[in-house]
Amino acid sequence: MFTIDNSVMLIVDVQGQLAQQMYEKDKLFSSLELIIKGMKILNVPILWMEQIPSKLGPTIEQISCLMEDNTPLEKFSFSCCKEPAFIKKFEALGRNQILLTGIETHICVYQTGYELLNQGCQVQVATDCVSSRTKENKEIGLERLSQSGGQITSVEMIFFELMREARGDKFKQILKLIK
Repeated sequence: MFTIDNSVMLIVDVQGQLAQQMYEKDKLFSSLELIIKGMKILNVPILWMEQIPSKLGPTIEQISCLMEDNTPLEKFSFSCCKEPAFIKKFEALGRNQILLTGIETHICVYQTGYELLNQGCQVQVATDCVSSRTKENKEIGLERLSQSGGQITSVEMIFFELMREARGDKFKQILKLIK
């Protein structure tokens, strides 16, 4: 089970026109907003990646406006794990449970998750917070991550897994978010 003290959320490449081409993009964007707000309430750190922003454009406003206290890291590799800036920031957190979100499920999300798993990390993929241009590619990416040892989750499932109990101020704040 994931814990608040050992988890980190990773947002992968929710940028420009590519983001607008995602399967069920409105659901994806709403779920990403929700999980970002929840991770902030729970004080889970968020790492934020952008694939060649000079070519693909910046992270969509709906997401970037929630990240005012954070800066995206630029990447050129499909896997975040191939980028020294990511590795440095990730290792500095001293956590090994990664909640994966972003696009595209079958490319950057999959390759990042696969490499993190091979480095001994625990990986959960929030199905409502990832997508690809087609439903089939999203499903294939999720299936391959699962076959590789990753776990499949959802926004609500991860919130309740991290909180563990139905009491306290953080629980009340999360409840307001999801109702």
